[in-house]
Amino acid sequence: MNNTVYFDAPVNDDDRRLMLFDGQLFVYSPRKSTLAFIEFARNLIAEAFAPHDPEYAQYRMPVEQYAEILGKLKPHFIHHPESKQHLKAILADLGCDLGKTYFDVPKMRSSTSDNYLTTGIAYAWHPHRDTWYSAPMCQINWWIPIYDIRSDNAMAFHPRYWNRPVQNSSSGYNYYLWNQQHRGSHVAQYLKEDPRPLPRATEPMELDPQLRLIVPAGGIILFSAAQMHSSVPNTSGKTRFSIDFRVVHLDDVASKRGAPHTDEQCTGTTMRDYLRATDLSHVPDNLIALYDDGTAVQGEVVYQPKD
Repeated sequence: MNNTVYFDAPVNDDDRRLMLFDGQLFVYSPRKSTLAFIEFARNLIAEAFAPHDPEYAQYRMPVEQYAEILGKLKPHFIHHPESKQHLKAILADLGCDLGKTYFDVPKMRSSTSDNYLTTGIAYAWHPHRDTWYSAPMCQINWWIPIYDIRSDNAMAFHPRYWNRPVQNSSSGYNYYLWNQQHRGSHVAQYLKEDPRPLPRATEPMELDPQLRLIVPAGGIILFSAAQMHSSVPNTSGKTRFSIDFRVVHLDDVASKRGAPHTDEQCTGTTMRDYLRATDLSHVPDNLIALYDDGTAVQGEVVYQPKD
């Protein structure tokens, strides 16, 4: 498989999506829209961890206090109306058709150094595809570091597995049951172990060669939800903070266009989560029906925060 990284490529969104579905990666330099978003995020982070430097706050407090701060900070960022406005500006900046582009709410991620907190609210991601977690094959992932990153606290891609199946536990994952049982503020209580049924490989994996894309704060990495990727074990001495969000295009949804299926066995779909960039309306029901599999009666089709 020929994996290519395109840097600040002058490619329109239609062609870019097709290339992403083919396993290619896109990287963009910081832009006015992304710098505004990370500045907004930094202000929220600084306020939450004050008076400590957020990148080193893990050395200034017990892990229980740290997890409690993240447990309030991350939902505040996700549901803040300004977050969606920044996200919309980024999509427009990168040439997306806002009338046909639907996004999931932006998430703030954190990766602490030296195994300080790697479960629950600050989960350190093992190698996985988002498509093991009921994401559609047409989903594109956008990833933006809030502070500068390094090779020892970045994200890794594992291109060997782009179109090579891996034995995995995704058959035990249903998105609707996940919404019902495994989301909410209680996740911040998982400080040592994480009991959630997170799909993972069930056979040994060769993680090398691996690709670590180092972009400045405010840079963008775009990749298919089918890409095998993981959190690099953080040994940098500081916490990594980043933003990610997921996007689908209505034409891809309607035509069921996307990356090739390889080893996904999960049930349910995240399709109801996406919001149209123009008016925050949901994907039409007749298109969601193309992805539903009859398991919706098992849990909650859309997660509703209870606290």
